This record gives sequence, C-alpha cells and structure tokens, in this order.
Amino acid sequence: MMLSTITIYLHLPLMLLVISLVYSATRHEEWDEILIEAFRWGIRMFGFMFTVGAVLFGVSFLW
Repeated sequence: MMLSTITIYLHLPLMLLVISLVYSATRHEEWDEILIEAFRWGIRMFGFMFTVGAVLFGVSFLW
C-alpha cells in the first residue's frame, strides 16, 4: 500500500517538466525562449506546490 503512494509522487517532477514546457511553447516560438520560460514557470510551480505541502504538513500537526 505504501509503495503505490510513493510512486505517485515520483511522477510529479516529470509532470511539472512537461506541463511547464507545453505552457511555455504556447506563449513563445523560439526554443531558447521556450526553455527559459519553462524553467521560470517550473520554479514558480515548484515553489507553489512546496508551499502548499508545507502548510498541509504544518496543519497535520495541529490535529
């Protein structure tokens, strides 16, 4: 049971990479611009997901 839960989280970095590349490709046409924007967008998304995870982790100790 625990292993199946962990494998879901192993897909997160790949999904983050693919989503940021597709989003950036819809905004830009040149590869260098796409990769730069994908990196920026990926960092912002990772920061958001980390913040949400940290808040949820902190709230779990309150119950």
